[in-house]
Amino acid sequence: MFPKLRFKEFDENWKEVTLKNCITSIDSGWSPQCESYPANSSEWGVLKTTSVDWSGFNSSFNKKLPLELTPRKEIEVKPLDILVTRAGPTERVGVVSVVPHSVRSKLMISDKLIRLKSNEENNPLFLGISLSSVKCQNQLQSKTSGLAKSQTNISQKILGEVLLKLPSKEEQTKIASFLSAVDEKISQLTKKHELLSQYKQGMMQKLFSQQIRFKADDGSEFGEWEGKELHQIFQIKAGGDIEKSSVSEVRTSEFSYPIFANSDKNKGFYGWANKFKYKEAVTVTGRGNLGIAVARNEPFYPIVRLLVLLPLVKQNLKFFEEQINLLDIVSESTGVPQLTAPQLSKYKVNVPSLEEQTKIANFLSSIDQKIEVVAQQIEQAKQWKKGLLQQMFI
Repeated sequence: MFPKLRFKEFDENWKEVTLKNCITSIDSGWSPQCESYPANSSEWGVLKTTSVDWSGFNSSFNKKLPLELTPRKEIEVKPLDILVTRAGPTERVGVVSVVPHSVRSKLMISDKLIRLKSNEENNPLFLGISLSSVKCQNQLQSKTSGLAKSQTNISQKILGEVLLKLPSKEEQTKIASFLSAVDEKISQLTKKHELLSQYKQGMMQKLFSQQIRFKADDGSEFGEWEGKELHQIFQIKAGGDIEKSSVSEVRTSEFSYPIFANSDKNKGFYGWANKFKYKEAVTVTGRGNLGIAVARNEPFYPIVRLLVLLPLVKQNLKFFEEQINLLDIVSESTGVPQLTAPQLSKYKVNVPSLEEQTKIANFLSSIDQKIEVVAQQIEQAKQWKKGLLQQMFI
């Protein structure tokens, strides 16, 4: 048994073994009633399942252990512990992370996490990567239990019976070091993305509070901003239904107009229509995650009560997208969160001249472009790693 892609100095066969024969211990933790906020670096905390993610281990996702409870040092995480989520929605069960050397002390695993400790014959990073492979994940997903996809489980016994194909420890270490370097690159790009996003958020706060002002092209000062309610700037409508015969999942010469719905994923894109309802507008989500604004600069069709803001006079739509996204929009209804056109119409924004709107919008768009470039680099690196995993593992 050989992988498709291999370091040239290795030529031995890989061996098939069960996970339980590669580890010295397997255990779960403790889930006491904790505080709702995370512990600081000198306090004891219990890790949440979200601390274990495909992007890596994140110790900030924990809850502070109340002072009256005695910490259990035997379940404190240590460097190179392999953590696996054992309970939750299907897509969150079997998620694997290896605890880095930099982990702080005083963090315990919860009872929804399984911890593995590698034996001396194997590399813990390699074991963690192996458990993340498609073949191992398929084994786990086929053996989960639970009455619904929203709450499934895997047991320590099932996890221990997972079949792995492993090379020598030397080859394991070489592969793990190589893939760790890829992970480090992804981590650096992710940090860059976060910093750019934080920079944009900070600049938005300063621009829309007028702490920072642009000047006109001739160097003169722009005039004062005018506070207005949204209905004074826009005509506000709500998306409705569309006939099935007018919808396609694929863009064609006939079905060429995007359909947008109430969703914060992919900017609400739903499909393609053979007709459009509006040409240029700002849409705002009125269901689910409320108040997410997106500037639409092409003909489109809104559905499912997506709110549509049509400017009464010429405005820079990107400017209002960004300002509306800073508003603290809350649902006034009980039950399912929703935002109606009359409710949205009463929210106030500050309106500068069109020229100043455009300068602010262009500045923020330039940051968006940088953020998008980094996001694409992250996705490319992840796809490259995915390809490596498929070729470097059996």
